[in-house]
Amino acid sequence: MREEWTPTQAQFDAFARVSGDTNPIHVDPDFCRETPFARPVSHGMLIYARLWHMLARARPGARHRMQEMMFPNPAYADEALVLEIRDEGGAISVRAARKADGAVCLQGRAVLE
Repeated sequence: MREEWTPTQAQFDAFARVSGDTNPIHVDPDFCRETPFARPVSHGMLIYARLWHMLARARPGARHRMQEMMFPNPAYADEALVLEIRDEGGAISVRAARKADGAVCLQGRAVLE
C-alpha cells in the first residue's frame, strides 16, 4: 500500500501538545533557523502514526506486537512524503520518503498479531 501525505506545522504543533514532546526542533522556527535543518522537522512518531493508520486499514483489528524504526533524514512541514507499507510475511516493512528527492525519512518494520 502506498499513499502521499503532506504534514503541516499545525500537525507538528498538535502532536507536540498531545505527546508532550515540545522539543524546539519540532515547533520553534526561530530556534530551527540556528540549526543545520534551518526549519522545524517532524516528530518521527508522527510519521509512524500515519503509517500505523495505513497498517490498521490494511489489517483491521490487528494489534501491534513490535516495531523497529530508523529516521535517517528529516521530514519538513509542507513537503510531501510517500508512505509505503509492504507485507513481507510475518513482518510489515514501513517506509516514508520525501517525494521531492526520495530521501528516506523513516524506515523499519512492524510485527502485528
